[in-house]
Amino acid sequence: MKKLLFVLLFLLLCPTISFAASTVNGAGASFPFPVYSAWAFQYQKDTGTKINYQSIGSGGGVRQISNRTVDFGASDAPVKPEELSEKGLLQFPAIIGGVVPIINIQGVESAQLKLTGDVLARIFLGNITKWSDPEIADLNPGQTLPEDDITVIHRSDGSGTTAIFTSYLAQVSTGWKDAVGVGKSVNWPVGIGGKGNEGVTNYVKRVKNSIGYVEFAYAKRNKLADVTLQNRDGQYISASFASFKAAASGAKWVQERGYYLWLVNAPGKESWPIAGASFILLAKDKVDSNRDAIKFYDWAFDNGDEMAVKLVYVPLPQTLKDDIRRYWEANGLAPF
Repeated sequence: MKKLLFVLLFLLLCPTISFAASTVNGAGASFPFPVYSAWAFQYQKDTGTKINYQSIGSGGGVRQISNRTVDFGASDAPVKPEELSEKGLLQFPAIIGGVVPIINIQGVESAQLKLTGDVLARIFLGNITKWSDPEIADLNPGQTLPEDDITVIHRSDGSGTTAIFTSYLAQVSTGWKDAVGVGKSVNWPVGIGGKGNEGVTNYVKRVKNSIGYVEFAYAKRNKLADVTLQNRDGQYISASFASFKAAASGAKWVQERGYYLWLVNAPGKESWPIAGASFILLAKDKVDSNRDAIKFYDWAFDNGDEMAVKLVYVPLPQTLKDDIRRYWEANGLAPF
């Protein structure tokens, strides 16, 4: 009885003590969802803090952090410096990966189908409608391709993966640039829309003779065939950790611009042409919740590289991690 009275008295005298584990809420890009999930699982085991991250697409992530309804947003399309200033946001990259075209063609395995950027754009424009089209056949001598129609699968939601993909297509195809352009959401000339990387993955798995685009971890995890793609230096490259890392190797990050940078169509013989970073967005006026979010990414920078590599993401170089920590500190948000 005395012990119970002591505990009750202690609780009354120490009302600020909380025994509930804290939760940090984030939302946005589906591109980094596999690695953020792996990090969050281990982070909760190590610290007791839960990271509740909702994979709703980059458009939703930017919208929710702009409305201050989450602790952090995530977007694969970097937000321009002027928009960061207008909305009172901070931005930094967290991970680098690759977007890959995926296919469902009977008898064609990963890396067996070669495409150029222009041919890929013409497929998504609806100008090339059959797998047996001479423009595809000429790139793949000896490959048996069906006479069937191509079914294009694209994202239906506002998506940083789409922004990366369309940014690449606009760089390699004037036809795409003039007709469709670049954005998290675009007016697709043809195809079926799937929500999130998950939705596109599921459609391509089910629909024969289809083609879509997803973050590489989704293709790998679902055992979907991806294509070999000609890069800026004219080399046919397969998607891999090494080719993503090569694409990121020459990146010039500028702290003062909120690290605004695209990695598509990067130079280098070994570079995968549709690489991209995923960015974290914080509201400048939410100092406490920002520190909670930054503690997670600070932990991930120290402890998450091995998990990222296993999922075929490229961890940020140490020099960039150190620069981001100085960025946090300059904005009064250092977690240490």
